[in-house]
Amino acid sequence: WNTAPRYLLRDRDSIYGDRFRQRVKSMGIQEVLTAYQSPWQNPYVERLHGSIRRECLDHVIVFNEDHLRRILRSYFAYYHEDRTHLGLGKETPMGRPISSCVSTTSTLVGLTRVGGLHQRYEWSEAA
Repeated sequence: WNTAPRYLLRDRDSIYGDRFRQRVKSMGIQEVLTAYQSPWQNPYVERLHGSIRRECLDHVIVFNEDHLRRILRSYFAYYHEDRTHLGLGKETPMGRPISSCVSTTSTLVGLTRVGGLHQRYEWSEAA
């Protein structure tokens, strides 16, 4: 977080005025523009935005900026540590050990994620 990225991939929205471009350039960041009217040129970001919206923000009421940051921090932890990804062979980006039923006394325990929007299940030894 202490260094600026090398590139900024952005669209041609008019919201990025001269002032914005000057600041980006002064930080040593090279701008890369998508083609005119081509949101499909950045499918990874579009896919992530869609996932955040469909799996998280469409299901909560956000009260303020701090609340939104907490929700997103929780969702990103879930996204990287718990949520399986087809592109990774149904693995998580951070990786996690495979949990298996160790004995007949094991019980399946649900761990709530993102304030209860999502669940992660693991086997646990009965006490």
